[in-house]
Amino acid sequence: MKLFRLFAIVVAASLASACAMHPVKQSVSVGSPTCASSNECAEAREAAVWNANVWSLAGRIAVSNGRDGGSGRIEWSEDDEFFSVVFSAPITRQSWRLSMDETGATLTGLKGGPRTGNDPTALVREATGWEIPIDAMTAWVRGVPASEATPAATQYDALGRLSHLEEDGWVIDYGWPDAPTTNPVMPSRIEAVRGTAKVRLVVDAWTLGAGAP
Repeated sequence: MKLFRLFAIVVAASLASACAMHPVKQSVSVGSPTCASSNECAEAREAAVWNANVWSLAGRIAVSNGRDGGSGRIEWSEDDEFFSVVFSAPITRQSWRLSMDETGATLTGLKGGPRTGNDPTALVREATGWEIPIDAMTAWVRGVPASEATPAATQYDALGRLSHLEEDGWVIDYGWPDAPTTNPVMPSRIEAVRGTAKVRLVVDAWTLGAGAP
């Protein structure tokens, strides 16, 4: 059974909770930039995000491929080039973990034992049959384009925060906290769609800097 189908079965009971929005808790050690225009704010925010290369988030994720779907908890932490992503279903206490360090990528929690490889995107593809751009998502979840090349489309709000992004065939839309108290403010909601594939992430807490796990 493919990992996605197994994951959908064990976490389907928590699908309804993934739709509820809660205030996002954020803590950050990055200073607040000043800016005079939306474009200047966008440039300042993206520079601050890329400088904050130690971060973590905790939230809820819902996934669908047009036929099957499921939801669960997600914990994502990154320290420069190293990262760990844990998907879990609290009710069943089942989970799988994707990690990347200097030795390569490792996917654990699967029947048959851990799987390893040099490319985390390829590793997930081979294990699940799903094309999930892991490297790009490390940028997308933080509300910045993944590539230095110009994306197909971008839209920013009056505060210079990314509201819509089209990149690598994916369409990503963002939601932001109503009353942010930290800078750079991080997204509270991310929805990515490509064809029938859909990923929805609701972030409950962000941590940037030394306080990240």
